[in-house]
Amino acid sequence: MDLEIKKELTSNWFQTLQNAFCDDIKKIEKNKTKFSSNTWRKNKFKNEGGGEYRILQNGNVFDKVGVNFSKVYGRFPKKFQKNIPGAENDPRFWASGISVVMHMKNPLIPAMHFNTRYICTTYDWFGGGMDVTPSKIDMPEKKYFHKILKDMCNRHNPNYYKKYKKWCDEYFYLPHREETRGIGGIFFDYKKKNFEKNFSFVRDVGVTFQEIFNKIIQRKIKKKWTIRDKEEQYIKRGRYAEFNLLYDRGTKFGLKTGGNIEGILMSLPPLAKWK
Repeated sequence: MDLEIKKELTSNWFQTLQNAFCDDIKKIEKNKTKFSSNTWRKNKFKNEGGGEYRILQNGNVFDKVGVNFSKVYGRFPKKFQKNIPGAENDPRFWASGISVVMHMKNPLIPAMHFNTRYICTTYDWFGGGMDVTPSKIDMPEKKYFHKILKDMCNRHNPNYYKKYKKWCDEYFYLPHREETRGIGGIFFDYKKKNFEKNFSFVRDVGVTFQEIFNKIIQRKIKKKWTIRDKEEQYIKRGRYAEFNLLYDRGTKFGLKTGGNIEGILMSLPPLAKWK
């Protein structure tokens, strides 16, 4: 398949998913709180793409949720290109993706994160994943989450779940705290063989996340919480911020490639605490 067709197919899918997620979120909010939508350009003086980040804050259900789409291209900075597969001798790149971060008002509902991306250098690949970060571990919820992920992975390859779960556990780890960020999920990167097969998997990851966040929220949306629950959520959010600022690949990639600062940092919670 022609590379330009691959680029069009993937970026169109990511935009479609952005619209679908936002529609569901607005329904959860009963259309009482609206997204603010901001479009941006990577370079003000020449065409190197851009994107749109949508943020909803201070809702009845969501404290803050961001749903971001981007499609950018250009050249990697010399100091950064050596860290990107396929760019060691050629700094040119093209990248598109979607990222979602949900910080909930009810502290009994976990924070949820999802992203998928398609990157082209001298070769092209998919990456992405999803994970859930509760303030308190809810074992039935954890079992449900991982069962849905395993079922989804098994539709494509029986080895995916074990491999991508392990990768997620290792990736979302705070070494300075000696603790994981949440209850895990799946994480994958550098899927560069068989575009059709990999794109099918990536689409399924997106649809599955849509199913998961709707079910988790609806199960707990009316549950009562205490001030202590909220304080625990604030502390957990502090850990979330630490990981995203210190270790997150997406944050580093966005900052190094001229991404939109507000869009990149939308993953940070609206309020967090440390002690």
